[in-house]
Amino acid sequence: MVERKNDLQLSEVLKAASDPTRRAILTLLAQNGAGRVTALAKHFDMSLNAVSKHIKVLERAGLVTRRTEWREHIIELNMAPLRQIDLWFAELRSIWALRLEALEDIFNEETANDDD
Repeated sequence: MVERKNDLQLSEVLKAASDPTRRAILTLLAQNGAGRVTALAKHFDMSLNAVSKHIKVLERAGLVTRRTEWREHIIELNMAPLRQIDLWFAELRSIWALRLEALEDIFNEETANDDD
């Protein structure tokens, strides 16, 4: 199966968000707004380099953007890629809704036949 561009982007976003540290970084940015890499790193029991690597994964997925002010690297949350996850889950919900409706129809038909 050949993945479309949106499918590849969705996969990249899901992979990036699969790590608990990266999800925590996203949560911090959502709660507190943009922040310096050094300030974000203080929330974790790992080296600045390790946190920076997590941020680079989030950048590749488009979940965060980086800007430089003097010597500081400011990281900002980008919510746009998360819409892809919302759309995918909406698609899954609609598929399950159709399946449940079909199951309900079968159940109602069986119940009606039992009453006859």
